[in-house]
Amino acid sequence: MSILLKGGTVVSAKGRRQVDVRIIDEKIVEMGTNLKAEGSIVEDVSGCFLLPGFIDAHTHLELNNGKGSLGTADDFYTGSKAAVAKGTTTVIDMATPSKGSSLKDCLNAWNHLANDNSSCDYTYHMSIIEWNPSIKAEINEIIDAGITSFKMYMAYDNLRTTDAELYEAMREIRKYQGMLGVHCENGDMVNEMIAKFIEERKLSPHYHPLTRPDSVEAEAVERYLMIAELADLPVNIVHLSTKASLEAVERARARGQTVYVETCPQYLVLDDHLYDGPDFEGAKYVCSPPLRSIDDQNALWAGVMDGQINTISTDHCSFNFEGQKTIGKHDFSKIPNGMPGVEPRPELIYTYGVTTGKISLERMIGLLSEDIAKQFSLYPQKGVIQSGSDADIVVWDPETIGVLSATTQLQKADYTPYEGMQTKGSARSVYLRGQKVAEQGQVIQEKQGAFIYRTIKNKS
Repeated sequence: MSILLKGGTVVSAKGRRQVDVRIIDEKIVEMGTNLKAEGSIVEDVSGCFLLPGFIDAHTHLELNNGKGSLGTADDFYTGSKAAVAKGTTTVIDMATPSKGSSLKDCLNAWNHLANDNSSCDYTYHMSIIEWNPSIKAEINEIIDAGITSFKMYMAYDNLRTTDAELYEAMREIRKYQGMLGVHCENGDMVNEMIAKFIEERKLSPHYHPLTRPDSVEAEAVERYLMIAELADLPVNIVHLSTKASLEAVERARARGQTVYVETCPQYLVLDDHLYDGPDFEGAKYVCSPPLRSIDDQNALWAGVMDGQINTISTDHCSFNFEGQKTIGKHDFSKIPNGMPGVEPRPELIYTYGVTTGKISLERMIGLLSEDIAKQFSLYPQKGVIQSGSDADIVVWDPETIGVLSATTQLQKADYTPYEGMQTKGSARSVYLRGQKVAEQGQVIQEKQGAFIYRTIKNKS
């Protein structure tokens, strides 16, 4: 029996149409006006938008940062439920190997974590935290296994590689038309500034952003893009957070480079005054890159509006405040870096982007779904409502009012960085490959997620 979504307005990155949508099994099979209802389960979605399921291309649902804080509060089970409840039907998680292990072992480990646990569809970026002949030989094998994108780091001593290794990895990834994203911060400078503040006994969360100023990110972005130009590889910059970094991207694009830019909700709606909160509250906002100034925030919104920024994902990395963040109560450098965010992203961008007139709903669809799908080899299976695509559909009620709170969220962290923020608009219901899996912010069918195998067109 088919499902008929009747009376809604279908929205894509290019426009909107008031049409009915018919679903059979996992696919969208028909779209049009006044489709026949006989033999169908009908959901009246009048007054609602029908949006393609959102994609979060930057999550850490399973992470141990190696600092004695144990793993993240969320795992694939809880994190994926939080995601799909509010309309994120696919995540691209950061699969991160241990030092000395193979990429294939990492892929097997992440499949074990996600399979039969995830409530949304999933795939991975494969992290490369060291470079040697055996890792190099695995690049093509990982792509053949359906993982077409990779992640590297220019900061964090346990994760970063050298510039030479970064260049060599780029050249290998380029052979197979893969995509590389990089965490851009100058790790040496971060280490030096942390050591300086510790020596001076400046240990509160106030000093966290001062160890990672905008120049530390912008220099790494500039260097990364120069290396990518030498390697002739189109690249992605994850969680870009500053005006200076965006200016470096503009210069690279003026040289003719293809550069994709991701930013995150925290850099659009929060700012660095939060590090000075009372009672160690500033620790809740310790992430890297850190929250920035209002000037940076304004520059990022301008980049979102004019297309300089391509996508918005979350960098969801949920550590609890009590017992994890508080490890660094007497030394900010011990505070585990990361914040929860996979759940409220759609509501935040709709509220602070669409309802304020900064961006259109169509632009939001590009930023949170369609353009992500195109960038990471998911389109047109994901990212669009059209015949033949997966029936990942968010029935969006533009009139609902809400307040974000740790007491009502599904994310398992004991706080939300967006506590008390009012929202307008939310997912009334969510379909994942044709199954209604969430209603009114609650999951009604869990563990329905599947691994999404990605392929690169014209791969050599």
